Amino acid sequence: MVFIIIFLVILHQSLPIHYIIKMSDQEQILQLRAELHRHNYNYYVKNAPEISDREFDEKMHLLMQLEEQHPELYDANSPSQRVGSDLSHEFEQVKHRYPMLSLANTYNREEVQAFYDRVSQGLGGEKFEICCELKFDGLSISLIYEKGQLVRAVTRGDGEQGDDVTANVKTIRSIPLVLSDNSWPESFEIRGEVLMPWESFEALNRQREQAEEPLFANPRNAASGTLKSKNSAVVAQRRLDAYFYYLLGTELPSDRHYDNMQRVAEWGFKVSDAMRTVSTLQEVMDYIDYWDKERSHLPVATDGIVLKVNSIGQQQRLGYTAKTPRWAIAYKFQAERALTRLNEVTYQVGRTGAVTPVANMEPVLLSGTIVKRASLHNEDIIRSLDLHIGDMVYVEKAGEIIPQVVGVEQSMRPANAGGTPVEFIKTCPECGAQLVRYEGEAAHYCVNDAACPPQIKGRIEHFISRDAMNIESLGPETVADYYDRGLIHNVADLYELTAVDIMGYNTNRQRSAQKVVDGIAASRKVPFERVLYALGIRFVGKVTAKQIARHFGSIDAIISASVEEMLEVEGVGEVIAQSVKDYFNEPRNVEIVERLRSYGLQLARGENSPNAVPGGDVLAGKSIVISGVFSHHSREEYKELIEACGGKNVSSISAKTTFVLAGENMGPSKQEKARQLGIQLMSEDEFLEMIGPRPNAGSDAQPGGDEHRPAAPQQLTLFD
Repeated sequence: MVFIIIFLVILHQSLPIHYIIKMSDQEQILQLRAELHRHNYNYYVKNAPEISDREFDEKMHLLMQLEEQHPELYDANSPSQRVGSDLSHEFEQVKHRYPMLSLANTYNREEVQAFYDRVSQGLGGEKFEICCELKFDGLSISLIYEKGQLVRAVTRGDGEQGDDVTANVKTIRSIPLVLSDNSWPESFEIRGEVLMPWESFEALNRQREQAEEPLFANPRNAASGTLKSKNSAVVAQRRLDAYFYYLLGTELPSDRHYDNMQRVAEWGFKVSDAMRTVSTLQEVMDYIDYWDKERSHLPVATDGIVLKVNSIGQQQRLGYTAKTPRWAIAYKFQAERALTRLNEVTYQVGRTGAVTPVANMEPVLLSGTIVKRASLHNEDIIRSLDLHIGDMVYVEKAGEIIPQVVGVEQSMRPANAGGTPVEFIKTCPECGAQLVRYEGEAAHYCVNDAACPPQIKGRIEHFISRDAMNIESLGPETVADYYDRGLIHNVADLYELTAVDIMGYNTNRQRSAQKVVDGIAASRKVPFERVLYALGIRFVGKVTAKQIARHFGSIDAIISASVEEMLEVEGVGEVIAQSVKDYFNEPRNVEIVERLRSYGLQLARGENSPNAVPGGDVLAGKSIVISGVFSHHSREEYKELIEACGGKNVSSISAKTTFVLAGENMGPSKQEKARQLGIQLMSEDEFLEMIGPRPNAGSDAQPGGDEHRPAAPQQLTLFD
């Protein structure tokens, strides 16, 4: 009997409980969710995991299996939902309950003292504490919790309203979806900062560099761009983090801000250990001095210190100016600077032919990362610095991933023994062509755009990009490979590629090669305005390409248009008009266009265009707001329909709005504003009836992400 008991105890410790005592699927799901929420918190917030990654993955796999078997038990806040969705979705704008005001900034100690004195005077000499916090350099976020569950996440936006990014925020592992502790108010709002840790940022930029994609300038830009991604699966992969710094609501745990933040840490939120309360100005200065040096050792980017009056009651008495709270201020650190040796200056050529000098230096630690290269921008900067090879140079990050050389330590250049002066190159480092500097511009250009490899590859990469021809089966690496192998020399060559060309002697690549060919073939359906944008005409962006395409209707009309006729297009000035004319005055470009025509690309707007509708310009001159979720088409498809019919998409309701295309679950704030202004709310069916049936609508329409997003209640929100 004793042996049997011991065996059962060992078995109980080594296997999940449902293997010993048969649990219902619902009970298993609930238990696994609770366990995984706890393990997420221990790993991502406390940095103290209790189980191995493999054990965590096994539990997650079991949960996902059970949830797949029981869709009726779906929970939007299940740990399994953190992987994100690859469905594209637009962002609904939501009004903040509490405005998200900015903080007043200062860069010197005198203004910190002035702030301290103003607080003292405003409180009539009453004693007060200051809560000192790190100012994290990320994207401000407001989270709404109801009954212990996350229901809404909104960006700062313009302070009055922001973007609903709930689906993306749910992928951030350090943000609790379901709260622990059970001492939280039934409803509250918490403010924080979404960040990309240095480690994640460097890994992401390494991936982008290998793919020859543009690098993110800094972790803040990377975090912002990631959180605004239309694909929450991408957000999940980039491993964002979040720290929280302010609690709002009608039932706060304490009158002391610091105590509130310690309490929310118990609920499962990530709160900085660096937060301190002080009682004197000298203690404030000591805190600033300490973190001005220690911040370089932090795993995330910081750009200053935030000082807040600790008492909520005193905060309310001090109040606000029109833009900022009187009870808080941000002290911004000076840009970090390092001194290192200049070894060499190299030059990069961009898609437009612009040549950028780059300083190659001895590696040096700067703002948490090792820096070896820094931008020198142009010849004028080099001359103003009086650079010599071997100089000891000052480098500042100042928000750039490729930092800037800002000065030379002349005292460290030996008298009469300085290195070779840096002279800007005269010819292109890639093709040897003579460089040109246009009047009024600081940059030098390689004008050999027909034969300079970086320019050719850059134009092809632009042509295949998502906003242009959207050939997803191709990327920068494949473009470079095809160019180096002599398969392509311009964008028209893409349409002559065969699977045999691509795979060569490697028959194992037949499937992927055919996928590339099919992707190129599918791009023949891309509408005219995107083809025009894909050509890469200098200064002609997406919006301008649409305006020009809509105005002229065909590539032939654009080619034959004079500069004066081009100036008649809305948004086109002399620089753009002349650029378009110059592009088509070049026989080589016209030849490429003719080849594209022969391959079947859309070079005119008309009945055969994918965006053509029987209604023609039925929406010409109308400004339309899209809001809610839809059944027949995605929001992006409705935007394309509106533009194809001559209408204009606008994001917010105003007196100039013609009507609102209103889907299900339209935001209450937009409904109320439309009612106040007397703006018509048009249903999806009414809109489609007005413009008439769209050719092929049933065959190529794909549901957008909005149809799959559960409706979320309206908002609350203060400052960043």
